Amino acid sequence: MPVTIAAVMTVWLAMTWPAAGVQRGPQRIPPIGIESMTGRDSFSFYCSPCHGSDGKGNGPVAAALQTAPPDLTLLSRHAGGTFPRSQVQEFVTGTGRPVPAHGSGDMPVWGPIFRSLDPSDARVKVRIVNLVEFLETIQAR
Repeated sequence: MPVTIAAVMTVWLAMTWPAAGVQRGPQRIPPIGIESMTGRDSFSFYCSPCHGSDGKGNGPVAAALQTAPPDLTLLSRHAGGTFPRSQVQEFVTGTGRPVPAHGSGDMPVWGPIFRSLDPSDARVKVRIVNLVEFLETIQAR
């Protein structure tokens, strides 16, 4: 049975909650979005639960997925040495699916998710561009 986007988001949300039974002051609902527009912050908040903080596919949620998250540090290597910016952007936004080489559709389609969290299309576009630019910086050399 394939893992759905809802299942991935449920696991991700569970990971953002404070530890059960630990009281650290007033309880609050964890954020489902962040204000920061930097690629590094977006990657850390939205992508690292599955892809790991280093982008190598070893995040804490990875073991719960039917398809292992890919090592994002190897995108350039797999594309002949050049970072495939437009393909990565299309994959992140969901406009380039399906791509058999990328495995299943387990990964959330961030374009619509970002649009649901931020009513500004301009901010969504900037967030995605910054995220893709960050992914380029973590490529193995």
